[in-house]
Amino acid sequence: MLRKVLVANRGAVAARVIRALAHMDIASVAVYSDADRDAPYLEMASEARRIGPAPAGESYLNQEALLACLKASGADALHPGYGFLSENAAFARRVIEAGAAFIGPSPSWIEDMGNKVNARAVAARYGLPLMPGSGALEPGPALVEAGRRIGFPVLVKAAGGGGGIGMLPAHSEEELLAAAERAGTLAQRFFGSGLIYLERLLDRPRHIEIQVLGDRHGNAMHVFERECSIQRRHQKVIEEAPAPGLARDRIDGLAASTAAELAAGGYDSLGTVEMLMDGDGNFSFLEMNTRLQVEHGVTEEITGLDLVQAQIRASAGERLGQIVAVPAAICGHAIQARVYAEDPVRFLPSPGRLEVFRPPACGARVETGYREGMDVTPHYDPLLAKVIVHRSNREQARVALWRPCGSLRLRA
Repeated sequence: MLRKVLVANRGAVAARVIRALAHMDIASVAVYSDADRDAPYLEMASEARRIGPAPAGESYLNQEALLACLKASGADALHPGYGFLSENAAFARRVIEAGAAFIGPSPSWIEDMGNKVNARAVAARYGLPLMPGSGALEPGPALVEAGRRIGFPVLVKAAGGGGGIGMLPAHSEEELLAAAERAGTLAQRFFGSGLIYLERLLDRPRHIEIQVLGDRHGNAMHVFERECSIQRRHQKVIEEAPAPGLARDRIDGLAASTAAELAAGGYDSLGTVEMLMDGDGNFSFLEMNTRLQVEHGVTEEITGLDLVQAQIRASAGERLGQIVAVPAAICGHAIQARVYAEDPVRFLPSPGRLEVFRPPACGARVETGYREGMDVTPHYDPLLAKVIVHRSNREQARVALWRPCGSLRLRA
């Protein structure tokens, strides 16, 4: 088992990983920028080390600073959390070359799934269902021909990344050319590559994702599914498990076959296969996230499994049968709401001081990296907290989630 783990992240995920490590009696090293020097999870860690000023590029995205901290602390593993460098294959390789374990899948899997066009090819190779789409394209005749072949309307997407950035609909050839130009510009700015691709645009699809867990010995299993269809600007705000209204035999069959295909390919960590379901109930591969998901807590609540501990144990070389002693089963229903410091009309970050920050004290699980009196800065994602409720059924969970039981005031 690992001795000491550097947690290369901040906020709620840093707190969550540090808590899991404490339960496993593994020492933790928290890192912080100047903006996070008063974060409550720093007190939870075995030790805390400054890595730079507030801008992410000079701290949480600074590979040299993180690797230097890894060496100086004597940690034998690094947990990347989610976001930042969690899906950076080059960084994962550097961690491994430094003699530490990277708590995540093999870098080749991160690389394969990081490029969305390549991910489609990998999904096809492993037999996952795909909707009509294209390879990587630039604006021009080939793009228009691909749109005709797929059939309008289509969705223009960035090949080099996700998160809804560069995702634009097109209902005609004229719209396609304009959307491609704009999407390519956004893709270049955010992902360093202007390449785009096309997929058929579905009308109000459901966003269903399958949680998988693999080990270093060729085994993989699924841990059921989550529903993430409530979004704004292609970004999730409400997540729940299990997905409501789906026939259990069908979704369990899809999850089992997905896990089997990934096991055949050697997937060796925690990961999430995201799919879209159309109005006829057909599923198609969207992308795969090779990391811990923001919404992992709802799966933990309905199964009783600690997915963070499972991810750590898999990276330490344990077999799946040791990590999950009995088959996972669904118990009740869980819903998560993300709480953001945002302008509710324009969805823009609203930095300021948390004058009042009193999350629910009972009846809900709250994941956060903030406490009262801290500043919410413009340097990072404005997610303040995740509030998760678990009840016997979906209606009870829904009512419990919206019952007022906390207070928050942000002064800009």
